[in-house]
Amino acid sequence: MPELLTIERLSAGYGEAVVLNEVSLALAEGQSLALLGRNGMGKTTLINSIVGVTRFLAGRIGLDGRDITPLRADQRALAGVGWVPQERNIFKSLTVEENLTAVSRPGPWTQARIYELFPRLEERRRNLGNQLSGGEQQMLAVGRALILNPRVILLDEPLEGLAPILVEELLLALRRIIRDEGMSAILVEQNAQKVLAVTDRAAIIERGAVVYEGASADLAADRAVLESYLGVTAAGSRRRGRH
Repeated sequence: MPELLTIERLSAGYGEAVVLNEVSLALAEGQSLALLGRNGMGKTTLINSIVGVTRFLAGRIGLDGRDITPLRADQRALAGVGWVPQERNIFKSLTVEENLTAVSRPGPWTQARIYELFPRLEERRRNLGNQLSGGEQQMLAVGRALILNPRVILLDEPLEGLAPILVEELLLALRRIIRDEGMSAILVEQNAQKVLAVTDRAAIIERGAVVYEGASADLAADRAVLESYLGVTAAGSRRRGRH
């Protein structure tokens, strides 16, 4: 598969702080990547750097053969970078329907298809963003990213804080987006086993550098690596104090 997103020797951070140190990764067309690591190791900073909201220090980011490093965040979005941040960034004073129509761009992902993916949103299409539950807001955030019809979608901890039933509902939707629809995606998630089950490849970031890269299925089966870098025990839980 041809490479869609390329990150070459990227160094970035915030203010005077350098968080990423010469990170290199590549994502093929139609491929999905689980981006893992303990808290504070640089996962969100990498996502934010692809989006264009960190302080760039060195390196290159390419999308579909185009150098997007010099582009502003809004220009990167127009070039095809979709983003679901931890904060969700929905318009809380607009209805669900208005949230979707305000950002829609021509392409296969239409409002009707978003409602098919998330029936809860169609049921609440006239509700304001601030009248939705946390899980519904997350579905709307994913829908807003998809209706931009991006080339790649970046999801920063999409399952965080959701009730177990909503976690499973969102995972099913993500599996469809990635597996059935072939959307290129990078998922940051604390629950390694859940995200490894829906992605093709995985990378682990430790202290701002990539320390592991391989097939998701291989990492899911490698308890030694999971425990060493993520604090995941054989039972699948995290050791205390390892976050």
